[in-house]
Amino acid sequence: MTETTQTAGLEWATHRGMGALAEKMGIEFTEFGIQRSVATMPVEGNTQPVGLLHGGAYVVLGESLGSMSANLHAGPGRLAVGVDINATHTRSATSGIVTAVCTPVHLGRSMTVHEIAVDDEQGRRCSTIRITNMIKDMPA
Repeated sequence: MTETTQTAGLEWATHRGMGALAEKMGIEFTEFGIQRSVATMPVEGNTQPVGLLHGGAYVVLGESLGSMSANLHAGPGRLAVGVDINATHTRSATSGIVTAVCTPVHLGRSMTVHEIAVDDEQGRRCSTIRITNMIKDMPA
């Protein structure tokens, strides 16, 4: 991805906004484009009672990246909406920041599939999320 493309993608994402939930969770986009998007999220404030990053927080991070990436791919006048999401948690983050990298598995005219890999600060995979979005025309 060129620097110009990355800048345009980040501007698009910033203008559109992530939504209230992602903002409350401290999710921040650091790179944004159709072929690759990256975001970070703090563990603090997003834990379950025993101090582990909540599994649902991983999913919110993954869906935020995957859905936004699908909407960028969909283009003007079209809307991508999630129809399926799944996550496999393989490690528990307990502090610091996790980083999610979203890449497309399929970019079609009516459907997208993205994989989101979430790593802790040591580069260890904590969760793998897959999201499928349906693309449709914006409602009138």
